Amino acid sequence: MASPVMTPRPQRSTAGPIVLILVGVLFLLMTLGVLDRYSLATTFARYWPLLLILWGVIKLVEHQQAKQAGLPPRGIGAGGVFLVLFIVCAGLTATQFVRVWPNIKDNIHFGDDQDIEDLFSGSTFDYSDELSQPFPAGGSLRINNERGAVTINVAEGNTLKVSVRKRVRAEKQEEADGYNSKTKPGITVNDKIVTLNANTQGAGDKGVATDLDVYVPKNVELVITDKRGDVTLAGISGNVEVNQQRGEVNISDHTGNVTVDMEHSSTRIQHVKGEVTVQGHGDEVAVEDVDGSVHLNGEFGESVRLVRVTKTVSFKSARTDMEFSRLDGRLDLDSGDLRADSLIGPMRLITRSKDISLDGLSGDLRLQDNNGSVEVGLHKPGNIQIENRKGDVQITIPPNTALKVEARSRGGEISSDFTELQVNNADGQASASGSIGSNGPTLAINSEHGTVEIRRGTVAVVAPAAPSVPAPPGKPAKPSKSLPAPKAAPVESEN
Repeated sequence: MASPVMTPRPQRSTAGPIVLILVGVLFLLMTLGVLDRYSLATTFARYWPLLLILWGVIKLVEHQQAKQAGLPPRGIGAGGVFLVLFIVCAGLTATQFVRVWPNIKDNIHFGDDQDIEDLFSGSTFDYSDELSQPFPAGGSLRINNERGAVTINVAEGNTLKVSVRKRVRAEKQEEADGYNSKTKPGITVNDKIVTLNANTQGAGDKGVATDLDVYVPKNVELVITDKRGDVTLAGISGNVEVNQQRGEVNISDHTGNVTVDMEHSSTRIQHVKGEVTVQGHGDEVAVEDVDGSVHLNGEFGESVRLVRVTKTVSFKSARTDMEFSRLDGRLDLDSGDLRADSLIGPMRLITRSKDISLDGLSGDLRLQDNNGSVEVGLHKPGNIQIENRKGDVQITIPPNTALKVEARSRGGEISSDFTELQVNNADGQASASGSIGSNGPTLAINSEHGTVEIRRGTVAVVAPAAPSVPAPPGKPAKPSKSLPAPKAAPVESEN
């Protein structure tokens, strides 16, 4: 009986080992400093399909060789299948990450100066430089910095001086020196417009951060654009505009108008003689001691604090619209509360889902709230109109104050410390009406699903004296306009 013919066992494929050798060589070049980690990562994100192409070419050659030799074709094996799946999943993830990273990196904060590139870009190398340029009389300065702090200092004379402190991320000194030479800051002059460019992107996206200490004449107009880094200035007499995406803005002892356009930043402004405008999206905003008006427009996630503003204050966000004539005390606002003292009306406040506490209010008030409590302590009231749904209302009236009161609450009760008021809490439609004193302004309260308390203050709330603000020469100060006396209208039903 003839012996059976043994079928040759198929040999294992060499495609997997070759791909692993290639990947190992790339990682070896990285550890030797020939390739930096960030470049290796971005290169893989773009060219990982070449590994599959190489694998396929090797398998095709092996298949042809096996066919010519009359041998069965080599298989991939379980390990090869796992390696292919790993390359595909890792490659797709890396490609998508590199594609969307430019749109999201400014929303992620790794540290004061750290970015995700820094996690893969070796060591930090420091450099310094000095720049100077004659500054034209009556000129303006524009500063552009992609990454790094900007500090403005007042200097004597008419010369612009810049002290540069640069940090470069690289694998070795020679590489860092090359990035440094390509990112030298520069100054250009066009008529009376002087531009200082930090040039941090001169070598591409290589993790270069440049801090600029700028010395300028006192009377200079500034436009500062800083995408990532703190901006600090003090003692300038000229209009200032700051555009910042991430960091902190600190402005103090300033004469002139201030405009801050922020994105994921915090702003602190104090001791300003001029108009202050803050807009955009940010974290904290603090404005203190402003001899002028203050305008806030945007979404500020953590908190807003205002202290002593001599002219109009306005605030507008998706939830709150507020304006009043003057702030002699302090105002604190966050996502759930608004607390202020020593306000001067006329005041308009429209908001929702916020607990409100106003103490020492003088002048007219129109207030609308929803899903929050309202507490108002009056000092020298004008016409007061308060509307609140799903929240309590408490009014404190100081002694010797005349008011005509019309209060209504649907689904709630009304209580009063004043015998002059007629209170009726029958049938879920509470009301209180009457006059406290004579010839006073009107207090109108409309409440729904909340109690109303009208309290007698034991001691009059006295607001601190406002700073004296002289009127411009030849233009006498205009008195604040009073709001018309409100009419107490019945609360509309939910239907």
